Amino acid sequence: MQNRGLTIIRIISIFFIIVTVVLFFIQLVTYSRIRASLPPGSRIAGVPVGNLDRQEAADRLVKAYSIPVEIHYGDAVIQIKPSVIGFELDLQTMLTAADQQRINQSFWVGFWEFLWNRIPQPDEVPLRAEISEERLRLFLEQEIAVRYDRPSTAAIPVPGSTSFAAGESGTKLDIDRAVILIKDALQSPTDRFVNLTFENVDPIRPSMQNLQILLQQVIDVSGFDGLTEIYLLDLQNRQEVSFAYQNGQTVQPGIAFTAASTMKIPIMVSVFKRTDEPAPVEVSNQISLMIERSENDPADRLMENVLEGNLGPLTVTDDLKEMGLENTFLAGYFYPGAPLLRRFETPANLRTDVSTDPDFYNQTTAVDMGILLDDIYQCASKDGGTLRAIYPDEVTQTECQTMLDYLAKNRIGVLIQAGLPEGTQIAHKHGWITEVDGVIHTISDAGIVYSPGGNYVLVVFLYHPVQLVFDTANLLTAQLSSAVYNFYNLTIN
Repeated sequence: MQNRGLTIIRIISIFFIIVTVVLFFIQLVTYSRIRASLPPGSRIAGVPVGNLDRQEAADRLVKAYSIPVEIHYGDAVIQIKPSVIGFELDLQTMLTAADQQRINQSFWVGFWEFLWNRIPQPDEVPLRAEISEERLRLFLEQEIAVRYDRPSTAAIPVPGSTSFAAGESGTKLDIDRAVILIKDALQSPTDRFVNLTFENVDPIRPSMQNLQILLQQVIDVSGFDGLTEIYLLDLQNRQEVSFAYQNGQTVQPGIAFTAASTMKIPIMVSVFKRTDEPAPVEVSNQISLMIERSENDPADRLMENVLEGNLGPLTVTDDLKEMGLENTFLAGYFYPGAPLLRRFETPANLRTDVSTDPDFYNQTTAVDMGILLDDIYQCASKDGGTLRAIYPDEVTQTECQTMLDYLAKNRIGVLIQAGLPEGTQIAHKHGWITEVDGVIHTISDAGIVYSPGGNYVLVVFLYHPVQLVFDTANLLTAQLSSAVYNFYNLTIN
């Protein structure tokens, strides 16, 4: 009986040994299979790839990162394929890194840990990919912004007024921000949705062409049947409006007009050129009377005493020629009966297509007068421009500012100034004269306007062959001035 009991024990022991060996080999085979794949719990670039072989893992990664990125821009929904914008996974590097965690551990150590259910959690392999920011930015610019940006529209002139109808604001894609957001979405296997941001774009300022249209409409509505020439210079961007207009038709600008008292601006420049700082009190007083009160006698005294005696007017003309103003001249003094010192022919007064019968004694054009004011402004504000270039030792920045100060004291409340809001600074000189037939034919005003929306030079010359009524000229010039001011400061009707 005892031998029989030992036999049973041996049989049972052998059975358990066999079972153990079988289980051992089963576990060994199981572990071998597991080890042949990526470790359980493996994640590559946020995608679970545990228990997959390299090809299966690669397929899963490609599938996850090939899902289009959905972008929303306003009401538009756009799907972007990653390959279109240069997104490429570096599969080999990521799979090799995941494999390395398995290879680094010895087979038997790993098997022992497996038997005790102590398989370590592998570290996640970060995303390795190439993103072409250049292609992404190009795609946003050429495919998204071009199609889905909403351009703003410009304010347009309101017929019959001096104002503009409001334009509409628009939207502009924030491309820099979009690049960041889309790159983030491309690098996520799950968050593939982007709301693009945009900037609101203010309505576009009216163009200079639209301003010219408005100015011509103002002239049409006024019913003025004479000749108008306007010169406008933007002192910020140097854009110009220069046109002449009569009876609904444009005329080539650069027309010769009687300069009258606007000629006192060049006289002032010539005087400052020949006067040291500070100017003598007598000279300062005469300049003040000449500019602020528009008196003729102080102008004559300045030319006689500071310039070249009997030839003072010709000295002014010579200075103008040196500055490149070939259509402006002064051929005699202002006092009645003053002799004509010389006859001048200019490109403007030799024109045969249009004539204002300008005075033989003093002539100018709207363009010349505007350029001269710009020269003074550039000298005063930037210590530059033609005056400083031609007369570096004779005319200083301080003197130019003093000239503008004199012009700013010419507060007559009519013409250009009448079209400006109360308190707007303007440095200008007006001019008109009763001619030999006893009536006024030409009225002009030339000035620099300082406005919140920008500074500008504005010159207006009006002419009528029969008679130019002051009230008519004053109202029209004020309306033209108001339209220009509204252009810069955009008063919406």
